[in-house]
Amino acid sequence: MSVAAIVPAYNEERTVGVVLETLLNCPSVDEVILVNDGSTDGTAQVGSNYPVTVVNLEVNLGKGGAMKAGAGQTDCDVLVFIDADLVGLRTEHVEALLQPVLSGLTEMSIGVFSDGRPSTDLAQKLAPSLSGQRAVTKALFNQVPHLEESRYGVEVALTRYAERHGVEIAKVPLPALSQIVKEEKLGFAKGLKARMEMYKDIIKSLADVDGE
Repeated sequence: MSVAAIVPAYNEERTVGVVLETLLNCPSVDEVILVNDGSTDGTAQVGSNYPVTVVNLEVNLGKGGAMKAGAGQTDCDVLVFIDADLVGLRTEHVEALLQPVLSGLTEMSIGVFSDGRPSTDLAQKLAPSLSGQRAVTKALFNQVPHLEESRYGVEVALTRYAERHGVEIAKVPLPALSQIVKEEKLGFAKGLKARMEMYKDIIKSLADVDGE
């Protein structure tokens, strides 16, 4: 099966280059797509330095919209979504995340941080369904409704849909991997506000899925 790695990114010029470089070195990845989700920094310019497809969205659609836009750019059988703000990403992480799907064991896998930063490890142990690192067949991804409107609720929507349709999701440990939290990127006040907006998207997505 062919694999496209999709990186949704909003103002991630500091870290996105290393993420793209790692994905380009993954043996199982056939195509890398960076979705620049209306960034106002140099995210798109960084992406243009690598042999990847750069999708520039004129306005910020949110993570769900960016993931949907990236998926629409490829005919690959499997999609692996990787956050642009990861620290410590290695090719082994991506290969491990893909293995359950490529082997036919399941249609979706979720990466769970371990042995990294305590803050991000704990968050994923408490709520692994919120992980942005996941592999999924394109066929299953395309079945999930309203992803383009889900913003930060996209991971919950994907997980809930899979669970409701009998897909046993594989949880894959991703050791020594972490990401930069919003408070570090934006400062405490702006970061906290962005986090509250993220939680609102997640709660809305939960309500939408449960109301189907």
